[in-house]
Amino acid sequence: MTEFNNLYEAIVAGKLEPAVEITTQAIAEGVAPQSLINDYMIKAMEEIGQRYQDGKAFVPQLLMSGRAMKGALELLRPLLQGEAASTLGKVVIGTVKGDLHDIGKNLVASMLEGCGFEVINIGIDVPSKKFIEAIREHNADILCISALLTTTMTYMKTVIDALEEAGIRDKVKVMVGGAPVDENFALEIGADGYSSNANSAVSKAKELMGLC
Repeated sequence: MTEFNNLYEAIVAGKLEPAVEITTQAIAEGVAPQSLINDYMIKAMEEIGQRYQDGKAFVPQLLMSGRAMKGALELLRPLLQGEAASTLGKVVIGTVKGDLHDIGKNLVASMLEGCGFEVINIGIDVPSKKFIEAIREHNADILCISALLTTTMTYMKTVIDALEEAGIRDKVKVMVGGAPVDENFALEIGADGYSSNANSAVSKAKELMGLC
């Protein structure tokens, strides 16, 4: 399996085409998809995430690694259907109503997906009703809400209140993040967790799932 260390290197380096080529080769050789994901892809995303946290990598590198990982993962998805549940949990993620920013949200989504979560990214400018519909449709374990503006961050409380009214607040963990958001705000609005960056979001999600 050491020949597939190139897959790890390609994802860490953010090189989409080599990642896809190596994954295609691995599939042709009959390598178990879950082995590629667990032994190479997840470890690569954890590595680039750690580099980002340590100030040794930056947003463009994270985005490129996420893109390379997703390209490889798309090839493996059809082969995973019918396998026993292999994800750490289901996450619905979106940017709140009135806010059109998505780079940070997409970074978090890529990191979560790369580290073993199933992610349903419902986009930007999302009203509370759409969050609730997605949680119900996908039976999500975690809801990640993002906001980049002080004028839109208060809508996070609206979403949490809507979950209460819909009777599903106790069925889903709520994580919040974005530039104006902090730990105190998360506590004030009744969120279960807060993260300041994509790497810590993965750690927090695992913690909320009881995995660490």
